Amino acid sequence: MADPTPAHLDPSALGTKEYWDTLYTRELTNHSANPRDEGTVWFDDSDAQAKMVAYLDEHAHNEHEYDPASAAVLDLGCGNGSMLFALRDEGWGGRLVGVDYSERSVELARAVGEGETETQGEREVEFKVWDVLNGSLSEVEAVPGGTAGWDVVLDKGTFDAVSLSGERDGQGRRICEGYGERVLKLLRTGGIFLVTSCNWTEAELRDWFETKTQPTEAGERLRVAGRVAYPSFSFGGVKGQTISTLCFEKVGN
Repeated sequence: MADPTPAHLDPSALGTKEYWDTLYTRELTNHSANPRDEGTVWFDDSDAQAKMVAYLDEHAHNEHEYDPASAAVLDLGCGNGSMLFALRDEGWGGRLVGVDYSERSVELARAVGEGETETQGEREVEFKVWDVLNGSLSEVEAVPGGTAGWDVVLDKGTFDAVSLSGERDGQGRRICEGYGERVLKLLRTGGIFLVTSCNWTEAELRDWFETKTQPTEAGERLRVAGRVAYPSFSFGGVKGQTISTLCFEKVGN
């Protein structure tokens, strides 16, 4: 029987920590010289960040059970922190945490955060160095010392980068094959995972996270719960879009 897993991407420098350390070292230097230069906002040409924030705002009290005033949000591969700053600017008042395996990325996010205007009593956005595939889950608990998972987990290009890594895990798999399982462990039951990709189509993202991600021991899994629409194009009779954003919910049996 043919393996339905989407074909792997060819390994690239963008899948290495060295690449991202070098990029964020440069962006940190630029920010130090000019604080108005806050670095790259990934997929800015598609307005993905604003669309993701709008999706989270619009669906909070309808399809998904979380309150923006108190929801615990984890951003995987936070870069310069722009996604979490955008949520805070929209009034999200819960715990907002960004993680990245590049120390320089976290330095940049913290530096940018120091220049952000905060209102009195507003909760500070947190950033920490953490590897989504290898870091201890106890280091990124939604409630320190508690058992509840995150209400919302975000990914804007991180799975893309992981998919470009040629590394393999202890089972001989490309490391991107274990990414969904880690996301499942981070989420609370009923929590959502909002992921944006320029390398994978919506159908391929469904294969990765809904079909190929192994359920937890309790039988919980990821199920598609929504999507973000982008302008589409047609070429050779085939209709498509250059970027995909899907929302997955952690559900039981």
